[in-house]
Amino acid sequence: MRIALILLFVSIIVAGSHSLAAGQGSSAQEPLARGYWSDPSTGLMWTIEDNGSDISWSNAMKYCQNLNVAGYSDWRLPTIDELQNIYDGSGFTPPTPNGSMPVLAGRAKGGLILTGAREWSSSRVLDDRGHRTGIAWQYDFPHGKRWRFDPIGYKGNLRALCVRHP
Repeated sequence: MRIALILLFVSIIVAGSHSLAAGQGSSAQEPLARGYWSDPSTGLMWTIEDNGSDISWSNAMKYCQNLNVAGYSDWRLPTIDELQNIYDGSGFTPPTPNGSMPVLAGRAKGGLILTGAREWSSSRVLDDRGHRTGIAWQYDFPHGKRWRFDPIGYKGNLRALCVRHP
């Protein structure tokens, strides 16, 4: 049984690579291998995954500024509008450890890998006089909404997803 499954897996991989070689479409794994995804609606390039661990806003800004992916070194933390533009609200049900299946509203387009509850944006929340506060906007992809309650020094379950103009 195990050998049969391995052979089936190998044949699927080989068949997939033959269809790519024949020009019959692009692989869903292509952005993952490149390290970025290009949004066809905006032309923006996004890192295929966020930083993968808790990070404060100022460290998220530095993380993107210092990032070098696919030979590009001009990455930055996106605005809240840019994050919202890659929201995919088609719904999905992620697997959970206990077998329970919470239904969530959405995820990021392009198969981007998001590992936290929310992604930081470069956009600061303004007070009623238009001055920047100590809070930056975050985007909650599972629930499809903007979030503005955590101060910029907070880092619990917040991540940095980087973007660049081509």
